[in-house]
Amino acid sequence: MASEQTVHMNGGQGDTSYARNSSLQNAEQNKMRPLIEEAIADLLSTGASLPRSMVVADLGCSSGPNALTLVSICVDAIRSQCLRSRQPPVEVCVFLNDLPDNDFNMVVKSLVAFQQSHRSVVTGVMPGSFYGRLFTSGSLHLACSANSLHWLSEAPEELRRNKIPAYDIDEHVRRERRRVVIGAYARQFRKDFTLFLELRAIELAAGGRLVASLAGRRSEEPAAEFTHAWESVALVLSEMASKGMINRAKFDTFYIPIYGPSDEELREIIQAEGSFSIREMQVHEPASNVESTLISPSKMANLLRAGFEPIIVQHFGSSGKIMDEFVRTAERRWSRRGSLEAELARNPRVILVVSLKKKV
Repeated sequence: MASEQTVHMNGGQGDTSYARNSSLQNAEQNKMRPLIEEAIADLLSTGASLPRSMVVADLGCSSGPNALTLVSICVDAIRSQCLRSRQPPVEVCVFLNDLPDNDFNMVVKSLVAFQQSHRSVVTGVMPGSFYGRLFTSGSLHLACSANSLHWLSEAPEELRRNKIPAYDIDEHVRRERRRVVIGAYARQFRKDFTLFLELRAIELAAGGRLVASLAGRRSEEPAAEFTHAWESVALVLSEMASKGMINRAKFDTFYIPIYGPSDEELREIIQAEGSFSIREMQVHEPASNVESTLISPSKMANLLRAGFEPIIVQHFGSSGKIMDEFVRTAERRWSRRGSLEAELARNPRVILVVSLKKKV
């Protein structure tokens, strides 16, 4: 399985980097703007005078141009609220968090430029898993997370222990095991997301806010294999395994720690954990205008490579030939007219966006 240290996007700014293949994620981040602005307005309207300082954090910031999107929205919202209330500017501290193997070199350079243009903002990075403690008790006012919480702390141990492949090459066997596999992933997500909420409840101040988005599905839709992205990666790798391009035994022990819950599943976990009240929950279709630019086989292959190459290479080997063949196989698979569109349609994906408030 992939360890926490390898769950990161491709760094740098090359053709296969996340920085060059993340326009869809950026569109999803911008859909969070109204909920972030509402959360800021709520935080800054609780008293006659505004607080002197605020601390906000992006959990799972990744790298590239998207790394500063959420904190930029936060800072702009804070400034606008101060102007509307005719109050002095609030001093803001922003933290960007991701796992230690994230491309923090690029993130830090971006933060330096950001701070130079926002003199009242103090910036910092906080490497580490958001499934562990990151901040001191009661120190955060607002935590945001986009495109990250569908990543699990680990693949389900029960599948690994019982040597049940997450995605069997044999379609008949795969269908027979589908309920077992999806159930194991769903339980792992419940465990991880519950822990995430418990930790953030400790770190957020009284009345603190949490706004997050993650890949998922509508409650009325049956669960796909996991999410469209994982299904597509698995299909390409299974074809490579069946043709001897990668080791079949290694493919059978390959688990991507990712799960897309339904909106009702997410709501039930939040309510059961009990630390937060749900201010709003939205279900968004991926931006059609952005998805249309990604629909070509080569662009889709590069999108998957940018997100999954570190995990694939860590499991199957470090040779660049593996990923080059991955891209070629994906392009061949989707080169037939309508094949990529049909695969997308078979695995409907939505973005779940939720705004929470810490209970007093």
